[in-house]
Amino acid sequence: MEYLFSHFNYVVVIVLMMTGLYVVFASRNLIKKLVGLSTFQTSVFFLYITLGKVASGQPPILEKDPSSKSGYDEHTAFIDPVQLAASGDTYILPGQGSEILYSNPLPHVLILTAIVVGVATLAIGLALTVRIREVYQTIEMDAIEQQDFQYNLEGIER
Repeated sequence: MEYLFSHFNYVVVIVLMMTGLYVVFASRNLIKKLVGLSTFQTSVFFLYITLGKVASGQPPILEKDPSSKSGYDEHTAFIDPVQLAASGDTYILPGQGSEILYSNPLPHVLILTAIVVGVATLAIGLALTVRIREVYQTIEMDAIEQQDFQYNLEGIER
């Protein structure tokens, strides 16, 4: 039981993933399928964020070396590496040359992109569901398949 509590975030990811997958496969309602897909996507987001976090890791933020005498402005948002090399100033990362670790920001950036893609996918799915509702007057897969079967078999128009 202690093992489960020490890996609680992975347990949450697995439960969310299996719940979303079950809803996508078992549900015959289009809206419920989209909710299951969103739940599955959220579990993948949690997994990547969990893997990207380093225990006791510091953010990799550039700091000015206090021994440097240059007139670096603290309000400068971007430090050009070419200018940095030409100036001869030394900048250090927190933890550089010490025992302190830093977290990798790449997984978090990728998850931000994945969230945008997930929202766009959900919006398209909802738009298609609205259009299917206008044509078939239902969002239940069984009724849609029944109407398609009747139309294809008997040639009846709606």
